[in-house]
Amino acid sequence: MNIAKLKYTDKETALKDLLKKGVYIENKNSDKEIVLSYGDGIQAVVELGLIVLVNGVYDDKFNEVVAPIYADGYHFDIMSENKIDFGVNEITVNNPKHNFAGYEPKVETDLNTLENEIIS
Repeated sequence: MNIAKLKYTDKETALKDLLKKGVYIENKNSDKEIVLSYGDGIQAVVELGLIVLVNGVYDDKFNEVVAPIYADGYHFDIMSENKIDFGVNEITVNNPKHNFAGYEPKVETDLNTLENEIIS
């Protein structure tokens, strides 16, 4: 299984690229509306959108006092049977906000440190 973490400048740019690469395909439903479906081999598409780095502050009436701070870009996670070249939009993440169950990033553990923590 291939997992891609993607960052685009905005949602519109992302959707154009995902359609171009076959992640999404456009279909018409019974009401003749265009809907998106997964392309061949696509197992999941998670639209993370804007990622909050620092939460905003709001008063008791939910008026914004301090605006939230967002990470740059508009984010998607893709799970696919096929390797897809997303080019510069594919990123490496040190502190992911989302993972697919069973496909979490591998974390190296120093066994000596772990043993000392267990004994302590």
